[in-house]
Amino acid sequence: MRMGTQFFAAALAVTLGCSDSSEVNRPSTGDSGTTRSHEEQLQADASRQEPGAQGYTLVYDDPLFQQLFVDTDEWRDEPVRHRYVHGGFTGTEARFSIYFPPEEKYQGRFFQYILPVPGNENAISNPEYPDPSYTVGFAVDSGAYLIETNGGALGFTPTADPEISLWRASAATAEHARILANKYYPERGAHRPYGYAWGGSGGAFKTIACIESTDGVWDGVVPFVHASPIAMPNNFTVQAHAMRLLRSKLPVIIDALDPGSRSSKYDGLTESERAALDEVTKFGFPSEAWFNYQSIAFGYTGVLASLMPAVLALDSSYFSDFWSEPGYQGADHPEQLEPYKIKAETTVAEVLLPEAVEARGLPLSLAATQPSNANAAAALKLTALPAGDLQGASISFRSGAAAGSVVQIAGVFDDIAVIGYGQQVAGLSELAPGDQVDVDNAAYLALQSYHRHTLPGPEYHVYDQYRDAQGKPLFPQRAIMTSSLFNQTGTMSGKFKGKMIVVQNLTDEIAFPWHADWYRSRVKEQLGDSFEDQYRLWFIEKAMHTPPKPETYGLETAITTRVTNFGPVLQQALRDVAAWAERGELPPESTGYRVVDGQVVVPPTAAERKGVQPVISAQVNGTDRAEVSPGEEVELSAVIELPANTGSLVGVEWDFDGSGAYAVKSELKDTTGQRAEVAVRTSFDKPGTYFPAVRASAHRDGRNDTPYGRIQNLARVRVVVR
Repeated sequence: MRMGTQFFAAALAVTLGCSDSSEVNRPSTGDSGTTRSHEEQLQADASRQEPGAQGYTLVYDDPLFQQLFVDTDEWRDEPVRHRYVHGGFTGTEARFSIYFPPEEKYQGRFFQYILPVPGNENAISNPEYPDPSYTVGFAVDSGAYLIETNGGALGFTPTADPEISLWRASAATAEHARILANKYYPERGAHRPYGYAWGGSGGAFKTIACIESTDGVWDGVVPFVHASPIAMPNNFTVQAHAMRLLRSKLPVIIDALDPGSRSSKYDGLTESERAALDEVTKFGFPSEAWFNYQSIAFGYTGVLASLMPAVLALDSSYFSDFWSEPGYQGADHPEQLEPYKIKAETTVAEVLLPEAVEARGLPLSLAATQPSNANAAAALKLTALPAGDLQGASISFRSGAAAGSVVQIAGVFDDIAVIGYGQQVAGLSELAPGDQVDVDNAAYLALQSYHRHTLPGPEYHVYDQYRDAQGKPLFPQRAIMTSSLFNQTGTMSGKFKGKMIVVQNLTDEIAFPWHADWYRSRVKEQLGDSFEDQYRLWFIEKAMHTPPKPETYGLETAITTRVTNFGPVLQQALRDVAAWAERGELPPESTGYRVVDGQVVVPPTAAERKGVQPVISAQVNGTDRAEVSPGEEVELSAVIELPANTGSLVGVEWDFDGSGAYAVKSELKDTTGQRAEVAVRTSFDKPGTYFPAVRASAHRDGRNDTPYGRIQNLARVRVVVR
């Protein structure tokens, strides 16, 4: 389980320090297959020549990326027939992979996926990137060649100039790939291929930077699940604060939020717990996401662990002020934090590398997933594991090769502490049993309130809860706005040429839905009368930060009975933005919504909601809850509606037992309609509480014979068997 942190990590990678990427020693493989050092690779690259530069004149001509080389050019038959081209730019670390369709499939366009982090131009073959829209098959089926780059760096560390990873390497590759397309498709004649970029989370920051920073490179973009420039570390800190206070109560809260509940999410909460729940909700965390709290707690504590060294470096005095200065919780109410404090001395009993951690079926923190850290410690077994909630606690090494270094505990599994860390932690590859360590969570407890002390401008409405009636801060404010330094994400000015469709998920646990509303306001201000002709925002219900992965732990039922795979929405958005730019065909309207106390609320009917997703209402025996005896039949029913101009309903399926199998299908009498009423009957043999789910799929062309563009939504009901 890797969570969704790889998507959010682009901005994170920048925060880890924009050091010179020449310090990265990840080896590359030359034509002969032998391993070369970074310097040897650059010398070899300098001897290559750019192939066939003709047929297209560069619109964007970057002085850093002048000479393209190709070191692999071959036809492949898997997953579909395509021409694979790999290369880069001489004198730089920029690399790319391009997948060209056969001549008869090519329609004069390209799709370019903007990865969240630099260092990998071969992500398409990496199963850790689960985005299903990111496939050669989809690109070829859409008449496009597919581009991916390493963001201008050979490793996870970003480039010295952040603009290289943000947009320059991507723009240079897009432009030079047009030259290659003219060479590889001679029958089409000299032409300028249309170009479209898309990327999620940190990749969405980059995608927006790409189109805002250039003119004529891309015709349209599809940023998805994007945050705002002040998201880090604040989204993580408010979440961590809520997790600490609410962890023992979350099962009750989740049950109260599920359909058919007869209780309130506040039942049994203390005053401080209720305040924590209200705070994180008003900050934008979607309540529906709490069901996956165990995965969220681990995944984003790992990210916050990577951020902590940067916060310590940028605002080190905060961590002493928190415990000593009036206005900070640690100084004003130490008794509230005392039950959670941990401080202990112990020693390392066993060191586990990433491969060993995965072999035990345990998750890895973000830093440990990077190839450059394959030989660094990913988890530790300590001789005496301190009692209490160790998540986020610091492990400081007092002896051994890592003496003086600090890592954080992302999660504890039995007696193994999985660790997270920042860009560089000296000695992690040389840890040994017997190394002496201190375990202390004082810094993590302090960090959980950091968002209260770094308030941004009034346009960020979720921070109003930290101001009085006159708009003055309720808490002392730091002299430095750390969040603005963290997020080197481009301007996010809202000013661009071309078309943009933003896809934002309503159950997103870290790029909160309201962030898209914030950026939409900037776009509307900048574009004025051309706003509707250039921009769309589609909110997607029942979708989290990343597509659901089966190995998500801690769930009693399959995650796919709670959230959907939003990849097909991205596929349709790419096709729609292409039709918009190339033929002037208007895409479906933006989703209708309101922002209420930090939460994005969408209308209950398809006609009001608009957008592209089916709208489902489900019932059991005519309501949202049924109480029956074992073996007693219930009727499950659903009404499904599609927004205008989104195609037709092509499938309805049911999951009764929480397995995620969706084994029962409802036959649709009219596959061209935009509304359907369906019903099935079933029974449950054993006592218990069940949440049957219904999932509907729509397709723009009404096709049921393609894996692409099948946009889904789902609904659940509660059945109590006594």
